[in-house]
Amino acid sequence: MQESIKRVFLLSVGWLCVFLGVIGIFLPLLPTTPFLLLASACFVRGSPRIAKWLHNHPTFGPVITNWNEHRAIDKKIKRRATLFIVLSFSLSIAIVPELWHKIMLASMCAALLFWFNRLREIEPVVRATENT
Repeated sequence: MQESIKRVFLLSVGWLCVFLGVIGIFLPLLPTTPFLLLASACFVRGSPRIAKWLHNHPTFGPVITNWNEHRAIDKKIKRRATLFIVLSFSLSIAIVPELWHKIMLASMCAALLFWFNRLREIEPVVRATENT
């Protein structure tokens, strides 16, 4: 009984993290990779089948693999993420009316970009396709 409660909890947290990771693709300040890494950890303990699916996912799998094996992110993903961070923060700064909100958002953007651009880069991993 206790084992099934633990499994349901891990699966629930894992799917919540996948959901937040997907939303994080589009929203600033909601990082995708940490949520996917947490989802991976939950799925490994709660459902190895779902963990395998996540690790083999064409979009999310390479990010998880690069981080787990090299503690680095793909150059292409890093460039794209930097672009979206700048665009989303710029839109947010343009929309908010208060000057102190604009300053706060600009400061947060600068801090996020400083941290993010210090992460190690790795060349894109080319995944071999299975012949079936």
